Amino acid sequence: MSEASPQPSPSADSTEAQSLLSVLERNRRTFAWKTSGLDEQGLRATTAASAMTLGGLVKHVALVEADWLAVKLAGQEYGAPWDTVDFDADPDWEWRTGALDSPEDVYALWRAAVERSRELVAAVIRERGLDGPASFTWPDGRTPTVRAMLLDMVEEYARHTGHADILREAVDGRVGEGAPPDFTI
Repeated sequence: MSEASPQPSPSADSTEAQSLLSVLERNRRTFAWKTSGLDEQGLRATTAASAMTLGGLVKHVALVEADWLAVKLAGQEYGAPWDTVDFDADPDWEWRTGALDSPEDVYALWRAAVERSRELVAAVIRERGLDGPASFTWPDGRTPTVRAMLLDMVEEYARHTGHADILREAVDGRVGEGAPPDFTI
C-alpha cells in the first residue's frame, strides 16, 4: 500500500508561482534595458553575419508573448497585429517589419504584449495552478503544465537577451548583466 503524495499548500504553490514570475520579470526587465532607448538606426543595425536587428528581436519577443502565453497557455486569440499576418507567406514577418517600424511602435507593441501576458498568466495561475494544463497539446499528445510554459518563457527571454546583449554592444557599446536600479520598463 502506498501513501498518496502530499499536495502542496496553496501558500507553497503561491510562493513558487511568485518565484517563477519574479524570474520572468527580471528577464523581461533586462531584455527591455538591453533594447531600450534606441532610434531607428539603432533598431535596424545588424552585426556580424546575422541579419537580426534589435527592432526585429523586440517584435519577435512580443509575438512569443502572444503565442506562448496568450494562445498556448491561456487559450486566447493572438490579437492584433498577429491575427492579420500570413506567416505562411512571410514566416519572418515580425523580424522584417520590426526592423522597419518606428521605435515607438515596436516598444509599444512589446509593452502591450507583456501587459496582456501578465494579466492572463495571473488569471491562469488562479484558475489552474502551476500543475494545471496549458491550453494546447503537443503533436505527441502531451499537454504542458502552466509551470512548464512559464519556464519556457524564462528560457525564451534568457536566449533573446543574449542576442540583444551582442547586438546592443555593437550598436552603442552598452554592456552589463542587468538593468540599473532606476531603469523602468
